[in-house]
Amino acid sequence: MTMTTVQMPKHTRDHLAALAEERGMTLGQIVEAIAKEHPTRAQLDERAAAAREHAREVVGVDMSDEDFRVDVLGNLRKIAAEKVLALRSGTADPA
Repeated sequence: MTMTTVQMPKHTRDHLAALAEERGMTLGQIVEAIAKEHPTRAQLDERAAAAREHAREVVGVDMSDEDFRVDVLGNLRKIAAEKVLALRSGTADPA
């Protein structure tokens, strides 16, 4: 693993070191954990794309990208309810 040096105020370093010690971690591990808790926009977009693909392929719900941006769970429920109603009424293909 490649290592690097980060410059920060002493009080910030001391704060991070205290957090790390409380959790039984090294300073590097606590910084890595904090970074993982705060994904970048690109990482969030990648997760959203994976969720869309999962819904389309596994769940069988074809949602637009806009459906995912607005209210993912609400839109999935709406689409699923429409599919169930269509199946019950015999107007949809069960596949």
